[in-house]
Amino acid sequence: MTLTKALFFVTALCCTSAAYAARFDITNRCSYPVWAAAVPGGGRRLNSGQSWALDVPAGTKGARVWARTGCNFDGSGRGGCQTGDCGGVLDCKAYGTPPNTLAEYALNQFSNLDFFDISLVDGFNVPMDFSPTSNGCTRGIRCTADINGQCPSQLKTQGGCNNPCTVFKTDQYCCNSGSCVPTDYSRFFKQRCPDAYSYPKDDPTSTFTCKGGTNYRVVFCP
Repeated sequence: MTLTKALFFVTALCCTSAAYAARFDITNRCSYPVWAAAVPGGGRRLNSGQSWALDVPAGTKGARVWARTGCNFDGSGRGGCQTGDCGGVLDCKAYGTPPNTLAEYALNQFSNLDFFDISLVDGFNVPMDFSPTSNGCTRGIRCTADINGQCPSQLKTQGGCNNPCTVFKTDQYCCNSGSCVPTDYSRFFKQRCPDAYSYPKDDPTSTFTCKGGTNYRVVFCP
């Protein structure tokens, strides 16, 4: 092998490995179909037991994975969902409509760390596990409480449990001023899923990190 070819081979390997920082294995273990959604990534129907492997580029931030329920799409991929709908399309380009349990992440950020969390700030629709699967990182997050069954009457909605911001639209719950504090509603979520975000300023107990290059799994109804 010539030096030029060797350099090309090494460069190709480098670029291939750098193109995707993480693989997300998304699995539906619910007894019913869900329409998995990801930004970036799109969306697809997952029957019970089915999985979707999603490769995500290095440096991606503001990203999320969630389940949509009660969906109906035509052959062109247009329709709608009872929870988590993303503009009436199967292949999501925008975030979903509450209520939806969120797996949120940002890859290769400060000190080349991935930051990830489960958020109930947009409410809850299905139980979720969000965990690392490689790189020696072992601390995952689970939210498996019966939040839909125990949801306060003011937050109940078809197919899920709304966040209070969606219902009341006040700064106390939406935290538009950036100075919000826990409320009785956020404590309802926090008591049932202590590792998940319960309101926008819930960072200290709800954000987790792994080294960049870690792979992850998202399981609906673990």
